[in-house]
Formats: sequence, structure tokens, C-alpha cells
Amino acid sequence: MLINITYARVQYSSNINFIQTMSTFRFQQFSVLQKHSGMKICTDAVLFGAMAPVKQGDQVLDIGAGTGVLTLMAAQLDAAKVTAVELTQEAYQEANINVNNSPWAERLELVHQDIQSFALTADRQYDLIISNPPFFENHLKTVDTLRNAARHTDQLPFADLISVAGSLLAPQGLFYLLLPAHAVTKFSAQASASGFYLINQTDFRGYAHNEAKVSALTFSRIAAVLQIRLLTIYESHNVYSSDSAAYLADFLLRFARAEPKRLS
Repeated sequence: MLINITYARVQYSSNINFIQTMSTFRFQQFSVLQKHSGMKICTDAVLFGAMAPVKQGDQVLDIGAGTGVLTLMAAQLDAAKVTAVELTQEAYQEANINVNNSPWAERLELVHQDIQSFALTADRQYDLIISNPPFFENHLKTVDTLRNAARHTDQLPFADLISVAGSLLAPQGLFYLLLPAHAVTKFSAQASASGFYLINQTDFRGYAHNEAKVSALTFSRIAAVLQIRLLTIYESHNVYSSDSAAYLADFLLRFARAEPKRLS
């Protein structure tokens, strides 16, 4: 396999990690209520969503939508329609509020169901499937059942996720997900055995001296040269690089352009 590896340095604001503790996370064009959901918005997820390979007019499926942040980001990126499937009642209820309060409610469909059951009755395939799935296997759990559902693979094993993607992804479609670095090799091997090719891998690390902790992966049924990038999230406190700004400029409030003052 041919592998093309490039490296880019990305500086990131740690403000996102602070804001995630608030009950509402405000973006430029939408807000995300996240008071009761098991997983709050974090830096990795926002960058992952901003980098999503959405093409104008795509039919998108968001597996394990949580509060709906990736669904809303895909809509802002010009997806024609986004179907969001969420298992937990609490996250579904908050996602419903977030979707209905967004500018794109008419293009968004929210389903309260496990993805395995959804796949059995789905009547369409999707151009892009996105997922920030549960990723812990055989790890100790907390007393927080919602957080456990969001982080542990009990209800969505990798094999099930790959199988669902296999049945719901259009032949020319892309399967895009965020995984911890330690899970990339295992997941990629399982996906390969099911006919998926890993064509893009972006590894995120905190500082230049850190190892990558999570990876954004893009799979296709069509073989291609694997592109690998390493993004260093930040070098100094609260300073973004031009690379990260290019992805996040249309989403985060700190990049919002001030309206020009009118002359009286």
C-alpha cells in the first residue's frame, strides 16, 4: 500500500475544554444544549466536525448523534439532508431541541433508536456516514450511566458499526469517524475485512511533545493512496494557527466577524 504522510502544526484554544462544562455551547450559527447528555462538546469533536468531508447536496447519516453537534455542523457545511440516530433518551431530547432551534431544521431528521434496528428498516443509502462512536472496550465504568453509554462499546461494538456502515453507505460514499489512537489499528483491520479502505487519517495531539490521542479516519469502498496528517493542537495557551482557523473560522464565536458600523 502506498502511504503519503504529511504533517501540519495546529494551535488550538483551550477555551473549548472550559466551555464544554457549560449547559449551552454557542456557535456562530447555532447553539447546543448539553445539560444532560453523557458526552459534552470537546475540542476534538469540534475539529472533527469542521473537517468532515461533506459535499454540497450530500445525504448524511450521523450515528450516535448525541446532542446533534455533528449533525448541525454537517448541515452548515451544505449537506442536503442529515439523519441523526441517537440511542439515549436524554441526548435525543436535547438533540431535538438543538435541531429545532437551528436554521436547518427542515433538512434534519432525528431518530430515537439503536442504529442496528434503524439499519434493518432503512430505505436509503447515504453519501456520507459520520460517527464519534463509543470507544472503550473492557474498561472500568463510572457510576454515570449516560457517560458509560457514550464512551463504552457495549451497545455498539466495532463489528456492528462496520456492518451498519456496509449496509447503509452508498457505493461511492465515505465513512468518517473519530477514534482514540489506540483503537485505529484494530478498527482498520476489521473494516478492511469488510471491504473498506482507509484513505485518510488525521491524528490529533495536544502539544508537539505529546503523542497523538485521537484520529479522524475516512474509509471508502474504493482503494486510494492513504493520506496521513499529524495535527498538533496547540503550542501556547489560547492561540490558534492558520490551519485550525481555516477549519474553525465559520463555527466558533471567537472567529465571528464583527458587523460593520453604519454611518449616521
